Order: sequence, then C-alpha cells, then structure tokens
Amino acid sequence: MVRKAKTKSKKIDTSDKTVFIPKGKYYKLMMTSRLMVVKGADHGLELTIEKERVTIGRSKTCDLVLTDPAVSSLHAELVTEEKCRVVRDLGSRNGIYFRDHRVNELELQPGTQFNIGNDRLRFDPLDSKRKIPFSHRTQFGKAMGRSVKMREIFATLEKVSTSDLPLLLCGQTGTGKELLASAVHTYSMRKNRPFVVLDCGAVAADTIESTLFGHEKGAFTSAESSHRGVFEEAKGGTLFLDEVGELNLDLQPKLLRVLQEKEVQRVGGVKPISVDVRVVAATNRDLRAMVDEDSFREDLLYRLAVFEVQVPPLRERMEDILFLADHFIEEGNQVREKLDLPPAHLDDSAFEAIKAHSWPGNVRELRNVIERTLYLAEKGVISRTDLQMDALDQDSLPRLVTNMMEPYKKAKARLIEQFERQYLSKLIDSYDGNISRAAKKAGLVRHHLRDLCQRYGIPCGKSRE
Repeated sequence: MVRKAKTKSKKIDTSDKTVFIPKGKYYKLMMTSRLMVVKGADHGLELTIEKERVTIGRSKTCDLVLTDPAVSSLHAELVTEEKCRVVRDLGSRNGIYFRDHRVNELELQPGTQFNIGNDRLRFDPLDSKRKIPFSHRTQFGKAMGRSVKMREIFATLEKVSTSDLPLLLCGQTGTGKELLASAVHTYSMRKNRPFVVLDCGAVAADTIESTLFGHEKGAFTSAESSHRGVFEEAKGGTLFLDEVGELNLDLQPKLLRVLQEKEVQRVGGVKPISVDVRVVAATNRDLRAMVDEDSFREDLLYRLAVFEVQVPPLRERMEDILFLADHFIEEGNQVREKLDLPPAHLDDSAFEAIKAHSWPGNVRELRNVIERTLYLAEKGVISRTDLQMDALDQDSLPRLVTNMMEPYKKAKARLIEQFERQYLSKLIDSYDGNISRAAKKAGLVRHHLRDLCQRYGIPCGKSRE
C-alpha cells in the first residue's frame, strides 16, 4: 500500500529538478512477518522480517543464521513479491522440503512449515506494519526513476550520502549503479574532492594491485617511476570500485586492510600512506553466494556492505520504462533541433513495443535503442519498425557488432551482455531448463549460473535429476 499526505501542494526545489509534490512524507506500508525454527538444532531461533529479501543459511552473512550442518552456507532466500512471500532455494545441497517433497520455490501462507536441512521453520505474518519511506524525487543526480522502488533507493541514499561509511550497490549490469555512486558523492561533504572510478573487471590481473595501491620506482621491471594508486588519487573524495566481485581472492585481504586501517602500502614500498577516502563499491554478482563458494572473503563483504542497496532490474520497475524513454527522447530532440530536424515522438506501435520488451540490458539497453532510433528517424515519428524491437526479441543469435564510436568500457559491457544473454539462453534450452546439468556442461557452479540467468530473465531451475 502506498500513501501520501492529502494536503495542499507546495513547490520544492530538489536541486536536481523542481517538482510539485504534496506536503508531508511519502511512504509505503509493509506487513512484518516472522520465521521461527520450531524443530531441530536451532529450535526457538526466530527472525522478524522487515525487508523485502532475507537470506537463510549457515554463513554469518545470512539474515537467519542456522547451525545445522545439513544446511548450506547460503541455503535459501525469502522474498516479498507483489502479493505474497516466497521462500526459494539458492542451489543448496539438501534443498527445501514441504510435506516430504523437495521444492525449489514455495509460496508462504500463515502457519506454513517447511524444512531446511534438519530444521523445521514456520512462517507467520505479524500484526504490525512498517513504514518504508520513499523520496519525492524522481531524479537523484543523473539517476532517474518515478517507481516506488527507485524512490525508496533515493530516500536511502539521501541519508547515506552524509556518511563516510562504505556503501555496496548490488544489481545487474546497466541498472545505473555508477550514476547512483556519483550522486552519493555529489550530495556528500566530499563533493568538492575527486570522484575516482575503477572497473575492477577491466584491469589486468598483473597490474590491478599497482592500480589500486600504487607502486614505487623499481618495484618491478617496468616500474620506471613511482605511481599513485586510485586510493591516493581519490584523496579526500570518493572511490567507486565497480565490479568488486571480480577482484582476485589473493588481493582481497589487502583491500580489507586499507578499509580498516585507512592507509595503503605501495607495491615495493615499506612506508604506509594515510588515505582519507569514502569507498562505494558495486557488483552484479551475488557476493554472498561467492562467500559460500570461497571465492570472496566474508570479512571483506561485511566491510563493504555497511550500507547495502539492491538496485532492481528495469523489468521489475515497468513504470520507469516510458518515463526514461521520454527523457532520452527529450535529450535527443535537443540535438535534433540543432540539426534542423523535427522533434521525435513514439507512435502507438513503438509505445507498445517498449512496454512489452523485457530489457535484459536494463537502462543502458533502453538508452542505446532510443539513441540509435533518434539518429535514424528523420521524420520524427518513431514506429516499432524504427526501434527494431523484433530483432531484439527474436530467438536467433544476432551478430556481435562493435561500435567504434562508443567508449571502450561501454562497448565492452554491451558486447559482454549480448554474449552472456545468447550463450545462457542456448545453454539452458539445450538442457530443458535443468540448471544442474547446464552448470556442469558450462563449468560453472549452480549458484553463479542461476544468478546469471536471473540477471537476463532466462527461465531455469528444474531440480537435479
């Protein structure tokens, strides 16, 4: 349920754009609920659920931590969907059982009991409701959204921005995590200091340590002079570590030390250098699943996720699609005006096509489609044909094309997204949705393959035969 104060409107300058809103606070009401262990080694343990996703397992990173050895480190998640709560297996060893049947997913009703390992859990809704505020903004920095989900994020980041504590942004590629990180910096006390970006997945393994922490002259063969790393470059400001899940496991303790001690030691150096930096990290991977797989340090996850924000994919906030499309068209029309071209707009067929597409590439894909279409639509009326949505939605594998006019990082990300979407779709189809067999064929762990499929909206998840 969404509510807002019914009082007279006033004009408020949000610094991003001026909008008219009612006085008072915006918020939605969320029913709280409870998970209780009613049988097993953890009998009596309970968790009050006050957020949309909680995790269950033996790992200390989980919201409900169980001690039963039959429970996997990251066993299951309980999520709030539109009209219900669902418990879902996360590729665990022993699964979830309901009435002696193993299930991948279970819709929870009041009093529902299910087994995880040797523990039996009961779900109960509570009488209390929690107010979850959301911002009156439809724009936070350059990140935009009028959906309640995005405005919840804006409300959280408005508060987080004033802190120096680490922030972790989680979400699929193309959802706008870098824009949100930049906005956090803009609204912080560090706004007049550097905002430095490092894509951890785009730096060669043999240079990443030097890139992060710097090196001294002669530290290695090609070190002809001393070099400052990104922590030193961001002195007094904000360091955005994009795709932090790609960091080599051997390097993670060194990053943890910097976060804890507020000092770096250059490669080949002996003297620690103090650094005053606020770290914002982002990932499109499930770091808790990586902790379970021993590919990401649990203590580093704790340190990075002092504040954690989940950025939803575009398909989960459908009301933002046309809002963003209109914004991108408006931007493009400013360019068209300079070229003496008529302003562009969507016709009914294009309107329906944009609403129907699943947008696996998220906001980045939507922007690319609109920008390309505006360049080609000379007359200004954009139809479904102009959008080339049929080519995007077809099952055949389109040829990978590199646009040399794009920045390297953007072109690389787009091609990787296209490859992953094509490969995973064919892989899952080949095994009729059986994620266990598909993971074995691809040489991936089930957790990671499941995450990738969810990222691109590819149905999967049949039980292991």
